Amino acid sequence: MLAAAGKPFRSSTWCAALAVTLDRGAGDLALVRRLGPARFEAAVRRELPRWGATRPCLRIIRAVFAALADGAGVIAHRPGALERAGLAMADWRGTRQRLAITQTPMVTVLDELGLTELVTSIAGLTAVGAAAILAETGDPARVATPRSLDWRAGLCPRDNASGEFQGKTPISGRGRPGLRVAAWRAALPNNPVLAARFTHLTTRDDNRLARQQARTACAAALLRWIHVVITKRVCWDPVIAAGLSTCRPAA
Repeated sequence: MLAAAGKPFRSSTWCAALAVTLDRGAGDLALVRRLGPARFEAAVRRELPRWGATRPCLRIIRAVFAALADGAGVIAHRPGALERAGLAMADWRGTRQRLAITQTPMVTVLDELGLTELVTSIAGLTAVGAAAILAETGDPARVATPRSLDWRAGLCPRDNASGEFQGKTPISGRGRPGLRVAAWRAALPNNPVLAARFTHLTTRDDNRLARQQARTACAAALLRWIHVVITKRVCWDPVIAAGLSTCRPAA
């Protein structure tokens, strides 16, 4: 069943199909098979809104239904395993609901401050991701420079040299761990400038960085962008962010 979707736990259709399987099967996959493909698909469609979607992926539904006939493993152990899976899914659903309840007021505060349009002008940065970062930084105007946020997050490099010895340069790790995590999660490849920067840092011939080091550099860049767009009250410009221009074009 895990092979029914490329990233199963990120697929609302897959989660809904698994929920139907666990709910209807009661430990016996043969019971779910008796529904037939059409009734199984209808049940998944009814379950789908509970996972935040409305349009199912029929390919995944069919693959999950086909997986119900898989005879691999110890059949006698399946009821217990399915029961544990059902409990885990119920916990996960409850966590998702509590997370949504928490995120809603976070975004509302961002709207009230008039910052949503500014921060979401940064390609790939969601309002929730920006709110999580600002909850840790506070008002960025309180720090003098964009790079100060790097220090606050502990993302700045720390010297690791003694005499003639020069070791690897890790991040300082000081500052706010919550801010570090929020920036790390938000610095995703769906920002074209960060994606290009990540590729350059991990493939260049001179001083090539490991993937985690490059991701850290991208997270630090994101914090600096947030500081600029909020304190200067300007939308993010990919040309300037990529270092191709030093000033904003005239309106």
